[in-house]
Amino acid sequence: MRKIYLIGIGAGDPDHLTLQAAKAIGRTDVFFLLDKGELKASLVDLRERIVRGYSKPSRRMVTGRDPDRDRTPADYEGTVDDWRSRRSQVIEEMLVEHLKEDETGSFLVWGDPTLYDSSLAILEEVLARGAIDFEYEVIPGISSVSALAAKHRVPLNRVGRPYQVTTGRRLAEGWPEGVDDVVVMLDAQQAFTAYPDVDIFWGAYVGTEDEILRSGRVSEVADEIVKTRTDARTEHGWIMDTYLLRRPQDQ
Repeated sequence: MRKIYLIGIGAGDPDHLTLQAAKAIGRTDVFFLLDKGELKASLVDLRERIVRGYSKPSRRMVTGRDPDRDRTPADYEGTVDDWRSRRSQVIEEMLVEHLKEDETGSFLVWGDPTLYDSSLAILEEVLARGAIDFEYEVIPGISSVSALAAKHRVPLNRVGRPYQVTTGRRLAEGWPEGVDDVVVMLDAQQAFTAYPDVDIFWGAYVGTEDEILRSGRVSEVADEIVKTRTDARTEHGWIMDTYLLRRPQDQ
């Protein structure tokens, strides 16, 4: 039976790799990578660096082209569903062609495979079509959320109180009910600017050599974060950023 590992490799620092992940990498026969284009070559470079450091000499690496998708669609959920389907077809073709029945394959996933990542849903879609059969295991990793809080030296929650992880699209629709602490991912529109009276702990490329951190009252640091984010995206061609918004205790 073929086996696949979905391995969380952390937010960008090679030292985020857990012992469990390193052992799974050492057992892997074939690593599958999706190339997002020249502007995101650094995303592939880190994966290749990890593979070289922990894999067996006989391992193979297979690269497929990650399908493009509209980043500002009118129908967000429909667009994401279509992109996932096209991505699953690319992955299915790679598995059918390159993973033998008695081999183990791995996908190295940024952060944690269970948090705002499509890998689990895509593997389930591949299995459902029935062109190839395999079992799979998820290896958790350090998420960008955990890495962000650690870098800012702040807890994600306050004593006895919940926090919520959401997206920029959802935050733009309104502050979530019942929470005072909100972690936001995937915010291309910088929705935090609508909340000038809360504190923000922002980070981009957390854990990498290009890491940028900013914090303070939104009213005081929003313009700087917006400019920094724009400049960084222009320089690198892509950006990964996450932030925590926290209502002051007296609000």
